[in-house]
Amino acid sequence: MRPFRSLAIAAPALLFVACLGNDTITNPILGTPIDCETLATTLAASEPTLTTTASGLKYRDQLVGTGPTVAAGQRVAVRYSGCLTDGTKFDERNDAAPALLFTVSATPLQVIPGFDEGVIGMKVGGRRQLVIPPALGYGNVANGEIPPNSTLVFTVDLVATQ
Repeated sequence: MRPFRSLAIAAPALLFVACLGNDTITNPILGTPIDCETLATTLAASEPTLTTTASGLKYRDQLVGTGPTVAAGQRVAVRYSGCLTDGTKFDERNDAAPALLFTVSATPLQVIPGFDEGVIGMKVGGRRQLVIPPALGYGNVANGEIPPNSTLVFTVDLVATQ
């Protein structure tokens, strides 16, 4: 299993200690590992379909969920794959691993800023692709397999909110 270090910001390990509501996934693609090489080669072509926020985060919903919508302050459970733009997968939480739990917009943030911002507005059962610029990721600092000044691409499945 890959370590959690790549997504967390100096926070204690989050443990799956409680059942969040709406944790049943009915869509078979959710939690499925992502092919980072294919994702990287299609990233430029998908650029026109991405929404860009004021902070520079880019995202698109690949599947809009039907459950509750994420807002700041909520605790969420997500599954994800994280890739570099060259197709290297650096982290993953899929069906074989417990979902990642964190509180959105916590002070201090529990995940990198782009990931935190990127789940706001998602609906449970949805899948969203995030393209996180270095300023919303790890900036000019290397983190494990992630080189400095890296753009990060995540595919995120929202499992539950609380």
